[in-house]
Amino acid sequence: MLTADIFRIEPGKILLERDLEKKTAMMQYLAQECRVDVMDIIHQKGTGHWGGAASAAELLVALYFHILNINQQEPRWPDRDRLIISKGHASCMIYTVLAKRGFFPFAEMDTFRQLNSRLQGHPCMNKVPGVEMSTGALGHGMSVTLGMALAAKVQNKNFWSYVLIGDGDLNEGQTWEGIMSAAKFKPERFVALVDYNKVQLDGPSEEIMPLDPLPEKFSAFGWNVPPRLYNGHRVSEILESFDWIQEQERWPVVVIYKTHKGRGVSFMEDNYKWHGSPVDDDTYASARPELLQTLSALKEEL
Repeated sequence: MLTADIFRIEPGKILLERDLEKKTAMMQYLAQECRVDVMDIIHQKGTGHWGGAASAAELLVALYFHILNINQQEPRWPDRDRLIISKGHASCMIYTVLAKRGFFPFAEMDTFRQLNSRLQGHPCMNKVPGVEMSTGALGHGMSVTLGMALAAKVQNKNFWSYVLIGDGDLNEGQTWEGIMSAAKFKPERFVALVDYNKVQLDGPSEEIMPLDPLPEKFSAFGWNVPPRLYNGHRVSEILESFDWIQEQERWPVVVIYKTHKGRGVSFMEDNYKWHGSPVDDDTYASARPELLQTLSALKEEL
């Protein structure tokens, strides 16, 4: 599955890098490398969700390669940080990042969404190492992650509980029930991360179910909200947001990231039609060079 036409950064070197500026550049590159891989896989298999996968690349790379306290050799280590990716349709990006983090061989990506593969269209917690919850039915992630955070409180554990949610999640009543419950019980180290690309399966969020003003909504529900929105496609800003999170003493916390659905390909960005449409040969021939052009520019910064 790995294509030989691009420079590949060694994931292990990212984990070992101590110079934060250099590590940030390496993670920025890796996120774009993952986009190229996801585009290759979705095209080859003729199935998969490009839009929501592309919007979450930098967030997932920053989490798995810098933020989370995890051990790929022991995926169920009791004291690990928890990350539930509620927008499970971004599975191809989730699997790609997990494979690069060492949870399973990248070669297994060749089985994506194939019969008898464990790498199905929506992740399964009982089959895929590193997956904390089977997701895909939107709205469940907030409640389940809250349960994990409350379990940490009861057990006097210090692990962090993160949930990554998207626009579709925020249309679900169960998400807002979880938001209200979190404000009531206030578990420490419980953080919601919003991949706010403002586009859904069949149209812009503004047309389907307007969410703005989103920061004010969370604040009104009793959450601790930072004074700004962060750029979810710049690893440096993502790391700044986690610096802010680490300073907080009022829980729960939510951080909203400005992102673009289909990030990296001009004619796919912010276009709901590329939520889950197959990438045919003509589309691939136009899209992949754009991704490679950005990748080449990022290589100069390494």
